[in-house]
Amino acid sequence: MLTTEVYFLFLLITQGSSQDYRSIRLKIEINTKYECNHLSCASSMIILTSTLRQCQISCLTYSHCTVVTFNSLNNQCELFPKNSLEDGNYTVQINTITMISMDNLQESTLTTESFTTSTTTVTTTQMNPCELGNLRWNTTGITIFSLSPSLIASGVFVDLNGAVYFADEGIDSVVWKLDKNSTNATVVAGTLGSRGTNSSQLNFPNDVYVDRLGNIYVSDCANYRIQKFSNKSNIGVTIAGISELNGSELNRLNCPRYLTFDATETYMFIADDAQHRIMRYLTNATTGDNGVLVAGGNGVANQNTSLNIPWGIHYMPSVSNDLFITNYGGHSVMRWTPGASSGIFVAGVPGVSGSNSTLLNNPMGIKFDAYLNLYVVDNYNHRVQMFCANNRVGITIAGNGTMGDTSIQLNDPRGIAFDSNMNMYIGDYGNHRVQKFMKL
Repeated sequence: MLTTEVYFLFLLITQGSSQDYRSIRLKIEINTKYECNHLSCASSMIILTSTLRQCQISCLTYSHCTVVTFNSLNNQCELFPKNSLEDGNYTVQINTITMISMDNLQESTLTTESFTTSTTTVTTTQMNPCELGNLRWNTTGITIFSLSPSLIASGVFVDLNGAVYFADEGIDSVVWKLDKNSTNATVVAGTLGSRGTNSSQLNFPNDVYVDRLGNIYVSDCANYRIQKFSNKSNIGVTIAGISELNGSELNRLNCPRYLTFDATETYMFIADDAQHRIMRYLTNATTGDNGVLVAGGNGVANQNTSLNIPWGIHYMPSVSNDLFITNYGGHSVMRWTPGASSGIFVAGVPGVSGSNSTLLNNPMGIKFDAYLNLYVVDNYNHRVQMFCANNRVGITIAGNGTMGDTSIQLNDPRGIAFDSNMNMYIGDYGNHRVQKFMKL
């Protein structure tokens, strides 16, 4: 077996002007397939990638990846988590490449044929969409799902397989899943057309997150709770908040809006709308457990110590230790270190709505990339704004600022998500559809 060792470097921009690097070393074995059929093996993830490099990058970005295989005939990339390595085995398979993390290989009892190793250094950086002359997104959207008049699309999520999930706040009150390249969506949480409070129902679901094991988390706004659906079950378990009870206590929520998770998926951060705060809960918590207040919670105000109807939230600690939060009622975006007594405003003017390039009007969904460029869904301006790092002048990358239903317009957009190729997905609430904007 021909084996090489590849050392990947990913450039990540952190706070201020400092720089940090994430890295992974992969031992590559050609015409070899890794398998893990032992009962103790955790489930692997299978995704489709167009190149070996994209498969390697998927392993790098998936923090639990220990082994990855790539089949060049069908472009199938399979990611194996940490606890499966020592129970696996190799088989010969033409057109398949197995890559093993060198950091974990030392702990494994696997044996292989002898080989010689050479080391190659490859430096890879994600292209910064704010660089001069760099192309961005096609401003003509593609409708990937529409259901008029019932679909009220809000929060959007894309998993590693390219499946798109979206919360439907309307009379259906469900979460939909649209598999990659499919046109038919299926209900994966909630009971279609039946709002309610029992474990199989939702009431104005706002956002959705899917973890690496396929568990689905839903912010169930009008039931004041977070529901977790495991093992493809349609029965949800309340892991934060108390159903039908709202309040300011640490074990209660009052219309949870959007969610974000830490890299290990141990903690979730929740925008608790009506309490003007961000709460952190364990992902294995149960109803009635206390959360931890990490931002706001001292009343509504347009100042750096308070939040004003927080709606969107994003956290990516590999890039920044800060939460990025949209103040729906304050027309602004804040950057806030969890647990700090105050944050800083990074987009919009606190308390001032408007439609020029420096103003926002009821911002909702938010994401940021490895360069700390912000992507903000500017709800009442019917557009998506990109704010380059350390720049408070927005660039419109989707929607034209006027409400409408054409392919270049949005109507009351809410949620935002990106796939592994940085194609952008928007919950186009008022148009009863989910729009995809292709990365150029």
